[in-house]
Amino acid sequence: MTTLLATAHAALVRHGGPRHGLRFGLLIIVVIVVAVVVLIQRQRRRDRTTMEVASPTAATSDGHPAVVRLVEPVPPGHYHFSDLVRAEWTKLRTVRSTGWTLLITVVLGLGISAVATAETRSHWSSTPAFQHVGFDPTATSLIGIFVAQFAIGALGVLAMSSEYSSGTIRATFSAAPNRLRVLAAKLLVFGVLAVVFAEVVSFASFFLGQALLTSPATHATLSSPGALRAVVGAGLFVAALGLLAMGLATMMRFTAAALSTFVGVLLIAPLIAQALPTALNQDIRRFLPDRIGTTMLTTTTQNPFTFSPWVGLGVLALYVVGVNVVGAILLTRRDA
Repeated sequence: MTTLLATAHAALVRHGGPRHGLRFGLLIIVVIVVAVVVLIQRQRRRDRTTMEVASPTAATSDGHPAVVRLVEPVPPGHYHFSDLVRAEWTKLRTVRSTGWTLLITVVLGLGISAVATAETRSHWSSTPAFQHVGFDPTATSLIGIFVAQFAIGALGVLAMSSEYSSGTIRATFSAAPNRLRVLAAKLLVFGVLAVVFAEVVSFASFFLGQALLTSPATHATLSSPGALRAVVGAGLFVAALGLLAMGLATMMRFTAAALSTFVGVLLIAPLIAQALPTALNQDIRRFLPDRIGTTMLTTTTQNPFTFSPWVGLGVLALYVVGVNVVGAILLTRRDA
């Protein structure tokens, strides 16, 4: 991701001058910070409200502590996996954080893509011809996906960690003692939502960006070499990151810890790798999500130090499986 953002920044500097490039970079940073802060603050307020309502130490009208009866676990076989899926879908769609996160994803994905393509088009004629060589209109229109991934990641974290912070996870496991089936239902519901929504944003970003890249600027269609693969792959890439974030939340249970780890993997790990010797840096970077995503969105000549697009996505899928397997093991061994 760092590589592609740097490329976009350089393009804006080349087409619109240093001030335009600086403004674009600052816009990305500010939007990311605001989005994360808003999500965390809203979730904290909701968690505090839930805990106050469901607190077992709440007093009755006469001042004595209320007596709370523990719910007996429902015997296995009294519910089906489809029931768990419907329950998880109800949870996910009825909390406000889901709507806000999806809205932020749309705003970031479409907004930043529109800014990048519009700026490129407006300064195309004044740019030397040699700088047009190697221009990738598909990757430029999809650049907002790399910022929207943080919103999807935050939603993946909250889909699991919010139940721990509010204490409702105990009620969930009382009603459905088979924790692995509960986790599978959560992954299925969130995974389907993430794939569908990420693909919608990816295709919308592509069509909007290409509509803004009018002649004489180079533009692409879905029939252009590698364009359809990049658009579809962008949605799958973002959805996979959301499932990775959910796996981190299953392992850590705390929202702040999971979000910090997720952001660190995407932003801090590439910076650490860059400080290593060149040969070692290249070997490590090909395994990092930011380089995998950059390769997936690029339709021009691929970097020889990266995996091919679908192989890279397969590596990311292995990360998702590994993290969620570890999370499942910890989920079954720890107290709720």
